[in-house]
Amino acid sequence: MATAAPTPPAPKTETKPSVLNRAWDLNLVRNLLICLAVLVVGVIALESTDAFQNTQLTSLAYYAIAAFGLTALTGLNGQISLGHGALMAVGAYTTALFLGAEEPLPFPVIALAAVVVTSLVGVVVGAAAARLHGPYLAGATLALAVALPSLALYFKETLGGDAGLKVSSPQAPDWFVSMIETLSGNLASSTKYVAYIACVALVVSLFFVLNLKRSKVGRHWRAVRDNDVAAEIAGIHLGRTRVQAFVISAAYAGLAGAVMAIAVRLAAPSAFTIVLSLSVLTAVVIGGLGSITGAVIGAAVLVFLPPWVTGFATDSGLSDTQAAEMAPLVYGIVLVLVMLLAPGGLMGTVSNAWRRTRQRRLAKQASSAS
Repeated sequence: MATAAPTPPAPKTETKPSVLNRAWDLNLVRNLLICLAVLVVGVIALESTDAFQNTQLTSLAYYAIAAFGLTALTGLNGQISLGHGALMAVGAYTTALFLGAEEPLPFPVIALAAVVVTSLVGVVVGAAAARLHGPYLAGATLALAVALPSLALYFKETLGGDAGLKVSSPQAPDWFVSMIETLSGNLASSTKYVAYIACVALVVSLFFVLNLKRSKVGRHWRAVRDNDVAAEIAGIHLGRTRVQAFVISAAYAGLAGAVMAIAVRLAAPSAFTIVLSLSVLTAVVIGGLGSITGAVIGAAVLVFLPPWVTGFATDSGLSDTQAAEMAPLVYGIVLVLVMLLAPGGLMGTVSNAWRRTRQRRLAKQASSAS
């Protein structure tokens, strides 16, 4: 009895990805869309909050920009720095000097000048730091954090000494006033204009750091961080890569210093102490080393946690002095808890949990299929 020949399996038809999927796969397009989304969220936040909250969002922006730079240096390249507060001081003093001219340049040009000057300082510091590792590098950058702001005391005529330099906040142009009135009907104050400058600076910084992370340069940085011997065998120049990382990180610190200068309207040594450097480093540690989202979360903790703790302590019956002392105490407790319970930072812990869940789901699917 003849048997029917088996039916050949139908050929698999490959589904072509849609135009949107192909565009999303392009890093440049994806990062651009993410930055546009952040810009829209920033505009909504600025238009739905009052002047004090606008100031807080400005602080969040310049802390996040500095944290981006430190994330690139420490998280991607594996170099530690305790001196980013000093690099922010370079950007702030450069901005103060340019804005103090009789006919100041537009702020974007001044911010670019601050970035260039701070990058040049980063070349010098990075060339020295490239030869150091671990505690020696931390000590060298700590000395930078202590020594560099003190230069203002020796150049009093130019840098203002202890009192520092007053920074003239840029005036809002007419087109900005008209845009805000059309957009929301709110008053376009100087505080709001500075907050918008900070928001745009944050978005531009985010765009560059997102592309840097996935670029060839970013891959070289991670290779040096993970195994410098293997990276050198693969043809990566270690010294040049480390200097490159320090320069780009310094550029971010310079931009953060420029925004900070117009926000606080002062560039003085007391604003750029070692506490500022440690605060930025703490933000990166809390958020998670190497995580861009973590840098923003860490900056938000820096800005919003102290006033929330102070307000809670005051409402609980403590005096103003006691309430003010509670903020650094709680901040320290949060930092210790994160280091003990989430060594990878908040985003590192979330990422690890997501990876474990995905692996368990894939293993379960594989066992069901077999």
